[in-house]
This record gives sequence, C-alpha cells and structure tokens, in this order.
Amino acid sequence: MGTKARSRWEIILDTLRGITEEGGVAKKTRIMQKAYLDWRNFKKYFDFLLEHGFIEEVEKPAGKSNLEYQLTEKGKEIMQKLVEIERMLQ
Repeated sequence: MGTKARSRWEIILDTLRGITEEGGVAKKTRIMQKAYLDWRNFKKYFDFLLEHGFIEEVEKPAGKSNLEYQLTEKGKEIMQKLVEIERMLQ
C-alpha cells in the first residue's frame, strides 16, 4: 500500500510543527527529521520559510555555536491557518 504524497502546505505545516514540537526552538537537523524530509527538500522549504519571515534564527549567547530557529509571529499565524485548513479537509 503506497503513501499519499504531501502537498506543499502540508510539508510547510510539518516543518513549522517540527519547531513547535521541539519546545519552540530547534536546530535544522531536528526540524528536518520531524518534517520527514531529505536534505534537498528540507533546504528548499526551510529557505522559503526563512526568506518570507515565518521562521528566524535565535540569538545565541557569545561563544555558543549551532544555530537554532524559532517561529516568528507571522509563522505562528500561518501555522494556525494551516491547522484550520487541515481540520476542514479531514
């Protein structure tokens, strides 16, 4: 039995949820794993979300590496709307 391909908005929702499920702040690798994406696809969607202001880099204390990301207010709003659409389509 095959699995249904996810739509673009479902992948975006899964990516945003990946950050939320990690406590609101997550590293790229964890977000990618939570969204069930390979690196190439993850990079495409992640870059889109970053460029459009749905996610942002978290300020790290001096001397700390490994960038982490969180949802912006705009990201929280789009996630809420996508969850509503998902509910309507079920």
